[in-house]
Amino acid sequence: MSRHCVGTAPDLPCWRPISALRPAMSAPWWQWVASTDSLTARIVSAGGERPFRVRLLRQGVGFPRPHEALALGMPARRYAWLREVALCVDETPWVVARSVAPLKALRGQCLERLGERSLGSWLFRQPDLVRSPLYATRHAPGFAFPGDDRISSLWGRRSVFQNGGKNGGLSLLVQEYFLSTMTDDLVLPSR
Repeated sequence: MSRHCVGTAPDLPCWRPISALRPAMSAPWWQWVASTDSLTARIVSAGGERPFRVRLLRQGVGFPRPHEALALGMPARRYAWLREVALCVDETPWVVARSVAPLKALRGQCLERLGERSLGSWLFRQPDLVRSPLYATRHAPGFAFPGDDRISSLWGRRSVFQNGGKNGGLSLLVQEYFLSTMTDDLVLPSR
């Protein structure tokens, strides 16, 4: 995945290697954005005794956005499995995530049956999982809570997970955006 700066619209974020954004990111944010372990587990831990929930916003078949297709090395006008969720603590969304996988690679993976379970609960159980380097953006997600001025995003990150598997392998782009609601709840700095 190379540097993808393809415009200024919410649909066309500028993705840069996470190391390039390190100088602009405070240490507390670096711990969240640069982590390579399960984000769900981190959120559950940070939420303490408050209940955690995955809220399914959208799931189905559609076309990936051009920057998503580019990250996956697939033609933009090929069908993909799309999943958008909000990771919530006490019903407050802290993170919104969008996952994209080429449709032909999903055979036998059963990801469409996740419902309101965490994608990470499946991903981190895969024995041959390989994660690409992390990329980050300051762009808004553009797919969740549009027009809601109470919820914004400070940082977004993404990477591609690959799993060899028995069916020729899976490439799965996972994009995660940390919301202002999380910033407020955890009293994180503004950068």
